[in-house]
Amino acid sequence: MAPIDSYLALVGFEQTGWGWLLLTAAAMTIGVSVCGFLTGTLIGTVITFMQLSRHLTIRWLADCYTTVLRGVPDLLVVYLFYFGGSALLGSLGGLFGYQGFIGMPAFLTGTLALGVVSAAYQAEVFRGAYRSVARGELEAASAVGMRPWPKFRRIVAPLVLRYAIPGLGNTWQLVLKESALISVTGLVELLRQSQIAAGSTRRPFEFYLTAVVLYLIITWLSSILFRRMEARTIQGTRRAL
Repeated sequence: MAPIDSYLALVGFEQTGWGWLLLTAAAMTIGVSVCGFLTGTLIGTVITFMQLSRHLTIRWLADCYTTVLRGVPDLLVVYLFYFGGSALLGSLGGLFGYQGFIGMPAFLTGTLALGVVSAAYQAEVFRGAYRSVARGELEAASAVGMRPWPKFRRIVAPLVLRYAIPGLGNTWQLVLKESALISVTGLVELLRQSQIAAGSTRRPFEFYLTAVVLYLIITWLSSILFRRMEARTIQGTRRAL
């Protein structure tokens, strides 16, 4: 059998192929990455409001959050959530008489770990985007008597999103790559499935190469999506040269 035919049979969708398992694992990678990214968006928004607060203590807490989470290795955060969460679940189980080990769900661990880490980066993106908003636009909204919530919803949020999308695209790529770290908790995402297949067939190069291709496809499609989002948000602001 030719090498290309052997490779296609290995990663194909026949009974002996690993194609469906790899695609399922790729879908798991996308799923945990999306959940982690959205969790990070929620937390990052709160951190941004804290960074922009007039109270020194609140700003200090936000700065501590971003400094610590950007300075600690991401794999260590995954371990802290997994073993810390498992210890907490074990303590709760002990209250009801259960003495065994209760493992933290791998998907939940990945969502929380990716979320809190990406929140530190997204908060900086949002803060920079807010600083880029022209002060005159905010002053004009206040001058016409616009209340804080309508001003945020109609003026601040759309402008911040416009400036933040490129940075959020980079953060998404970071989250997507860091999702491979969740394999240490047992979650069968793309990297973990590649390791399983490589160990079963003793052909690691083919499966890791396939994982590279799948990651690149996801990254490429994501880049197209973020470029279209960016183009949509700047409609009406372009000027003819």
